[in-house]
Amino acid sequence: MAYLTRTAAALLATASALLTASPTASATPSPVLARESFDRLPLGPVTEGRDWTSDTSDGTLTVTPASTGHGRELRIRTEGNGRAFVVFPRLAPPGNSFWARMRLRVDAFPTAPDWAHWTLAEASGPDSPTLVRPLGGQYVPTEKRNFYGVGSDLGPTGDWTSWKTSAPAAAGKWSCVEFHLDAIDNRVTVYFDGVPQPDLTVSTDRHGGTADPFVFPTFDKLKLGWQLYQAGPSPSSYDVRMDDIALSTRRVGGCGS
Repeated sequence: MAYLTRTAAALLATASALLTASPTASATPSPVLARESFDRLPLGPVTEGRDWTSDTSDGTLTVTPASTGHGRELRIRTEGNGRAFVVFPRLAPPGNSFWARMRLRVDAFPTAPDWAHWTLAEASGPDSPTLVRPLGGQYVPTEKRNFYGVGSDLGPTGDWTSWKTSAPAAAGKWSCVEFHLDAIDNRVTVYFDGVPQPDLTVSTDRHGGTADPFVFPTFDKLKLGWQLYQAGPSPSSYDVRMDDIALSTRRVGGCGS
């Protein structure tokens, strides 16, 4: 009888501990909103993956062996002023703020027409027409180079890309890119290979558009890929490689310093 009593007491204690622990464990959500390394996708053309779909016009998405020799990566190819994006359509970040990280290589940037404008990332939401472009850029004919810039379109601040000569866009080179969208002051910050790029920062009253405040929509979608907006560009097609995408409520890291 004493043995049975001790056994029953032990079972009750275990059950009590489990009941106490379960609510605590489930009350701590993961900071990760989405991840994609492309390693579990089949080689060849692709239109969707875990937590993402696609948006293409005169463009394709293809999973290929990684150029580093390990795993797989995504090849994005467009013709002319086409587009090809991986789309995360159910974002809903807490506090309307989030971090993104990805590895990126653009084989060639446009050299014509003058002021050719391109986008690599675009965030949007249902309550505002504003498109927030935390990563993009422009060909600047006076410098004969492409430069990265943060931009926006269709909102009260107009169509703008705040490119900076301190952020030249280098073709044919892998970079680890991060950006942070912070709703507290509608701030966009950008990092290349772990290094902050303060010249690319924009916020509510400091941006490249009209005198109106720059205000985020309520984000529910993020597009990562390539779009060039002008017809008849040179070169006539574009190849972009992308890998190791992570979206999170905290900085993911993994980009070096």
